[in-house]
Parts: sequence; structure tokens; C-alpha cells
Amino acid sequence: MYIDLMLNIGMILLKIAVVIGVALLHVAYATYWERKVIGHMQVRLGPIEVGPHGLLQPIADGVKLFFKEDIIPANADKPLFYIAPVIFFVSTMTALSVLPFFEGFVIADINIGLLFLFAMSSLGAYGIIISGWSSNSKYAFLGGLRSASQVISYEIAMGMSLVGVMIMAGSLNLSDIVKAQQQYPTGMFAVPQFLGFFIFTVSALAETNRLPFDLPEAESELVAGYFTEYSGFRFALFFLGEYTGMLVMSSISAICFLGGWTVPQFITGWFPFLLQLPAWFWVLVFLAKVYAFMFFYYWVRATLPRYRYDQLMSIGWKMLIPLALLNIVVTAMVKILL
Repeated sequence: MYIDLMLNIGMILLKIAVVIGVALLHVAYATYWERKVIGHMQVRLGPIEVGPHGLLQPIADGVKLFFKEDIIPANADKPLFYIAPVIFFVSTMTALSVLPFFEGFVIADINIGLLFLFAMSSLGAYGIIISGWSSNSKYAFLGGLRSASQVISYEIAMGMSLVGVMIMAGSLNLSDIVKAQQQYPTGMFAVPQFLGFFIFTVSALAETNRLPFDLPEAESELVAGYFTEYSGFRFALFFLGEYTGMLVMSSISAICFLGGWTVPQFITGWFPFLLQLPAWFWVLVFLAKVYAFMFFYYWVRATLPRYRYDQLMSIGWKMLIPLALLNIVVTAMVKILL
């Protein structure tokens, strides 16, 4: 019994190491990929100097940030200033613990996985708000205030957009949600839940402070918003947290709307040999869906201008939340009737 316990603990620690390692590698090269994608969209080359085709640029950036001088404002609230980036980074990394990357590979396969993700997302907002408050800077403070109202507004819409998924799947467990999608001909909830998928996609952009909803860090009027006064490795924690948050949102999209690591049953019916393929193939299927959503993040950033703040609030409260309520009512009625 003792040996079994130690083996279980060892397996959990191995999963944690794998997930954190992959997440940190993702963050490093997601920045490189974004700069390359946007560069080509704008008829530029992007990073090109450090390594072949600039492939070593993320490593150079990481080394630079690690050794850069750590400057703290004289009148900052130092304990809060220190802990804010840690809260932001840890909350986004903790969210990875309930994401199933393929069948059986999840650190914590809990029954309320979807609620846990919302809790971690809300906790990350505290890091942004505290960093703005503690910096003793008007720019950072305004960025923190914007983030507070933005997160409250769009998290309501995001939560409601996933209620339709919960109704159809009958579960909050993320693995069960993936398996439930196999009962539908398309193998994904994005088709019957197209309205919820649209609301989730827009809310995910706002939740991760990405263009056209990056008002908490709007450089045109707030220098850099809530992390204006941060430098060196503390700034890097905000950077890591933001890109990990994008990974989490893309993974939720893949799991709840795009069928996770699975493909529709009619495809496996035509090509039954797919069911005999090893686990790494299904990991690649899952990652393909995740990075398709990540590419959409970059595409939107290169295409759309930033909204005004009143437009941001209007879209969240007057458009997305009523649409989400309508989606819940229609989904529930169809579920009862069928």
C-alpha cells in the first residue's frame, strides 16, 4: 500500500513537471510565434537576428529580463508590490492542473473543473489590481481600475457562455465534457453552441487583456498600464502569466467547444485505424486545436484597433450578457424537448 501511494505521488509530480515544462516552453515560443505572425501580416520579417530565423530570440529575451535591474518606486507599497506578479503568475499556472491534454492525462481530474478555472481566472485579476494600487502611479492605478471592471464584466458573459455546454454535457468535469461531444455528429459543441462559442471567444480576448480589449495595458494613454512600474524578472512574471492565460483560454475553447483531443465519430468510422494510434497522436490533435485558437488571438491583434472604454463596457453588458442569457434559455428548452 505504501509503495502504491509513493508511485501515485511520483506520477502526479511527473505530470506536474511535464505540464509546467511544456507551459514555460509554450510561453517562450508563443511570443516568438506572435511576433513572426504579426510581422508577416504587416509585410515584415519579425525576429531574425538571434539564431537561425530568430529562433533563439525568446532565450535572449529571458536572459535579458532575468539579469535586468529590479527597480522599485520609492513610495510603493512594497509587500503588495512584491506579491502582485506572483499572484498573477501562480493563478494562471494553477489553472493548468485541471486541463486534460488527452484521455487519462490530467493532474487533478476534479468534478468541478470548469468552476475551478473560473476561480483561478478571477484570482489572477487580483494580481493586476494589486499591482496597479501598490505602484503609487496614476498610470498603473488607472490600468488596475480598468482591469477590475473589465474582468467583472466579461467573466459574467464568459461564465454564461459555458452554461450551455454544461447543460448539453451534464457535467462540470472537463474530461466528461470532451466525451459528451462524441454523442453529436460533428463531434464538437461549437456547432450546436455556435452562439456560446462566439460569446466565449470575444470574452476570452477581454479576459486576457488582448487587443482589441487591452485597455488595462493601453500604451497609447497609460504607458503600459498596471505593470508600468515593474522591471526585470517581476515584469517577466506578468508576461509569463498573460501568455499562460492565453494557453488556458485556448485550451478551454478546445475542450468545451472543439472536442478536445478527439475527432468526430464519422471520421473514425471512415478511418478506423485512427483508434489504434498512440497517445502522442491525440496530444497533437489537441494542440492543433489550441494553437488554431492562439493564431486567432494574433490575427485579431494584427487586424483590429483598440476599442474605447465606453464601447468595451457596452459590448460586455448590452450585447454579450443578453445573448448569453438567450443561449441558456434556448439550450435548456431544446434539451427538455429532445
